[in-house]
Amino acid sequence: MRITIACVGRIKEKFYTQAIEEYLKRLSAYANVDIFQVEDEKAPESLSPAQEKQIKDKEASRLLKGLKGYVIALDIGGKMLDSVELSDFIENTLSRGASHLTFVIGGSLGLGEEVLKRADYRLSFSKMTFPHQLMRVILLEQLYRSQRISHNQPYHK
Repeated sequence: MRITIACVGRIKEKFYTQAIEEYLKRLSAYANVDIFQVEDEKAPESLSPAQEKQIKDKEASRLLKGLKGYVIALDIGGKMLDSVELSDFIENTLSRGASHLTFVIGGSLGLGEEVLKRADYRLSFSKMTFPHQLMRVILLEQLYRSQRISHNQPYHK
């Protein structure tokens, strides 16, 4: 199985980088995982809806270049799954012939409409908003957990 995390922005905080590296190492036993990063657009604090759309569209055009295989957009309006359901979803997607999963994390404003249109599935981790840097850690942890579940291996609850 191959997994790509397509995301906006660079990680600057060392504690996020360390957590990401740890989960990438753990996941390497189950999948080839790579990260496709694109630059984020600088956004002032207050934006008009048109400015917000323009920023999301620019980030989306960069992201679209890295979307391969079965694309799963992380979207607050997507379907919420628990960890076992995520594990089952991944296994079912793979059993239907997908060998490459791409998870997409937007920038601070979310994902542009073109990325959402390209997505095969929209997944929500919560109705809450998380920093996009932290979302990488959360996603990687859940991907690792899902592999432990699907391989019937213990993992803390």
